[in-house]
Amino acid sequence: MKILTISEMISKGKFPEIIFWVGCAGSYDERAKKITKAFVEILDKANVSFAVLGNEEGCSGDPAKRAGNEFLFQMQAMSNIQVLNSYKIKKIVTSCPHCFNTIKNEYPELGGNYEVLHHTQFISYLIDSRRLKVSGGSFKGRKITYHDPCYLGRANKVFEAPRKLIEKLDAELVEMKTCKEKAMCCGAGGAQMFKESEPGNEEVNIARTQQALETSAPIIASGCPFCNTMLNDGIKHKEKEEEVRIMDLAELVNQASNI
Repeated sequence: MKILTISEMISKGKFPEIIFWVGCAGSYDERAKKITKAFVEILDKANVSFAVLGNEEGCSGDPAKRAGNEFLFQMQAMSNIQVLNSYKIKKIVTSCPHCFNTIKNEYPELGGNYEVLHHTQFISYLIDSRRLKVSGGSFKGRKITYHDPCYLGRANKVFEAPRKLIEKLDAELVEMKTCKEKAMCCGAGGAQMFKESEPGNEEVNIARTQQALETSAPIIASGCPFCNTMLNDGIKHKEKEEEVRIMDLAELVNQASNI
């Protein structure tokens, strides 16, 4: 399947239903690339007309802003806004809650006003509108616990769409002892992804992984590439790689969907 950039699509006289904002992790991280591929396959199955920015997509600026470098953030954000506005983009879908939060809530004050959806919200819409069919299959009756990404859940109150997808799999959702508004961070937010924990403190991702393991669910689902990385590291630390899988909701739905 050939994925068109927005410039290529416009050159063919067409305009996409959505722009898929891939994000830095989804573009470069080997594990996150699998999430990107799963979401693209879902879009293809649902016959969604979409395009990417390709080389014109830059970092959303989230890490710079969280690290306190407002100048760098504004440079990155305004560069992206200039590109998006030049193509008259109105609707963006991303699989990264960090990009989702930044573009949705922080770009408007810089002149970037768009409808921004997280991929779990858009997948839920595709199922509700019967553009995508999902059956439980291998996930039917299995226990799945869900980790709320901070920038999706607590920051933007998106709690139901991800859980609705698990229900569509006919799986048993088992909540961790802290979830939704009280969910514990994976440890990657606020640019912490790129630094070591302070000496003497238990690493946050290890503590969160322990909460997930206490549910006895063989699958830990999330909707963020950074959370996926942190939880995978936690599973390795706990030596549970053979027993527990960390999967993005797009991967779960893609496996359970059919045309």
